[in-house]
Amino acid sequence: MMLAPVKTAQHRLSPLLNPQSIAIIGASNNGARIGGMPLAHLTKFGYQGQIYPINPKYEEVFGLRCWPSIEDLPAAPDLVVLAIGAADVLPMLKRCAAKGTKAVIVYAAGFAEEGEQGAQLQRELEAYVATTDLVVAGPNAMGFANLNTQAHTNFASVFNTAPMQQGQGSVSLLTQSGNVCAAVYAIARRLGVSFSHFINTGNEACVDFSQYLEYLAQDEATEVVMGYIEELRDGPRFIAAAQAFAERDKLLVLYKAGETDKGSEAVRSHTSALAGDKAIYQAAFKQLNIIQSNDFVQMAELANLARYRHLSAGKRVAIITISGALGAILADKFIGQGLEVPTLPEDLQATLRTGIPDYGMVSNPVDVTGNVVNDPGFMRTALEALAQSSAVDSIVIYAPGYMLDRMANDLAEVSAQYTKLFIAIDTGAAQSREQLRASGVPVFSDIGVAVNAVSPFLLWQERRKHNTWRQAAKPAVSECAQLPAQLNEYDTKKLLAQFQLPMCDERCASNADEAVAIADAIGYPVALKILSADIAHKTEAGGIKLNLHNAQQVAQAFADVMRNAKAYAPNAQIDGALVCTMESGIAELIVGASRDPVFGMTLTVGLGGVLTEIYKDVSHRLLPVNTSMAREMLQELKAFALLDGYRGRPRADINAACQAIASFSNAVLALQEQVQEVEVNPLLVKEQDQGVRMLDALILRNHTTHDNARGCTTTIA
Repeated sequence: MMLAPVKTAQHRLSPLLNPQSIAIIGASNNGARIGGMPLAHLTKFGYQGQIYPINPKYEEVFGLRCWPSIEDLPAAPDLVVLAIGAADVLPMLKRCAAKGTKAVIVYAAGFAEEGEQGAQLQRELEAYVATTDLVVAGPNAMGFANLNTQAHTNFASVFNTAPMQQGQGSVSLLTQSGNVCAAVYAIARRLGVSFSHFINTGNEACVDFSQYLEYLAQDEATEVVMGYIEELRDGPRFIAAAQAFAERDKLLVLYKAGETDKGSEAVRSHTSALAGDKAIYQAAFKQLNIIQSNDFVQMAELANLARYRHLSAGKRVAIITISGALGAILADKFIGQGLEVPTLPEDLQATLRTGIPDYGMVSNPVDVTGNVVNDPGFMRTALEALAQSSAVDSIVIYAPGYMLDRMANDLAEVSAQYTKLFIAIDTGAAQSREQLRASGVPVFSDIGVAVNAVSPFLLWQERRKHNTWRQAAKPAVSECAQLPAQLNEYDTKKLLAQFQLPMCDERCASNADEAVAIADAIGYPVALKILSADIAHKTEAGGIKLNLHNAQQVAQAFADVMRNAKAYAPNAQIDGALVCTMESGIAELIVGASRDPVFGMTLTVGLGGVLTEIYKDVSHRLLPVNTSMAREMLQELKAFALLDGYRGRPRADINAACQAIASFSNAVLALQEQVQEVEVNPLLVKEQDQGVRMLDALILRNHTTHDNARGCTTTIA
């Protein structure tokens, strides 16, 4: 009997994840062995496709005919599972390809995760597969399960202990660890989550995490993905897949390991992969509207919440409790997670006051007090008023046990009538939980668990509502001319000025007389700086002189910086000195771009000076960045108040700063693969309506690419 048609149209991973026939090489009649467990699962749970056990030792296993070799099969299977040793894998892959098999799963360990000998074995496997059309998963993989067709190709014992779902599921698990996959599955099944796919990627020799994610973005049976990653190998493909999730209104929840030094060490020893930069991963996830999880239970609860994502929700929360203390606790916790608990409008407060005694709070949180027992009809009035208010996006109700039961009918009816999301927290034992869930009201039994799941979900809803994850389209920028081998500060500024980044009034001098003439022309006071592509840190080299007020000071400064530079770097090429006007302003920014090994060129903004390095007060984005995103980046800085008129100080020209950051993004995109780092440090932000100025700039070439390379930097389109 054939299975239902593959829903994901012709994706190359379809034979791997939705196979119509499965062969197990190394089949066993023992359900506790890795060659027997997938057969036990397939027969127990009712897989309807063709199953081919292969092992010359047996004539029959699990009631199925056992074949002596793959060559003896009557037809080429879609998928072959190799339950054999590492040394036998490559010869068997060649036999599978000769048979016409489309996909293979390699269980065996002993590859890249086990030193140089294993790494060489994996390189040979990769090299062979690259010459074929085979899709090869693993090695060092636990295997998969399509829970909607019961296509089990795994040796995961969790399927013997966790209750099997009834019917179809829409949540997929995608992890870079088999044990994590099993652990999250077990937790989620206890919470009633129903699954579509169970995927763990192993060593990702031939198919990486991003390719699986790409498949799941297209898979009609998948609405939510819970993922665990240690390292991404293909940043651009990951970005495209994450964008596809957002465009199809699917939820992506990822747990990223390796965020501490010790965690990174564990990741390296586990998968031979290096964990990427924590801050860049966090920025990428936020920008792509991916929920970054920190707990397996939270992931499962988020998967449950996803079923309510069709309801209107956002970060402005109204809290209803029967206890002022619980209202205060919930408000503190939600605000601490980045949500807002706004004061309700006066007319709404007046409506609430008609049923709430004077000692009950109506501004938000709303304390209906125990008096609600005496006037149960008032609860419907309160719920309807909040559902109709434009001042809040979501309503959270804390009512334990019988108190929730008393208001359950009204809550269910109001939730069904309006599109706004209501969430209930019951720390008692209300009998109405399932009634409410069926009516569109998720119910939690623990305050901490509720806050930990609801907060990121509502922030995801907020970003989704405003589509901030795709504000910036790739700008139309012309390709830069070939960069010279080195650029000094003046050349770098002139290049960036082509993208509307403002320079100071500055010119180059090759001797002291020229320096004085330039200073006379542009007006005093001036600054004088050594001009050399070989000296990046001019201050350390004694190569900067500030606040020069006359010709004599300029001439002396020229002589001093030349002498200091030659002493500091005797072999440096000196191009003269740069004479520029002294500038003043409100604050200095560092605006930089560097090449992340996963995501490509990424942009960083922070307040300039040593405090930025000490406090790490910076914001990151993937490119491109437009003016709206630039403003978000500035507002994320703890020191943003210094730009925004803190304690009566003049306001900075924030609009000009945002335009400069967006222009910088365009410049980096135009430079493409030619650069490893680009930096304006500092970018002086002057008072409102007075603009910005580049005070220093640096470009480091990317020497890992050929000079004529014209690759495209990773972008969010």
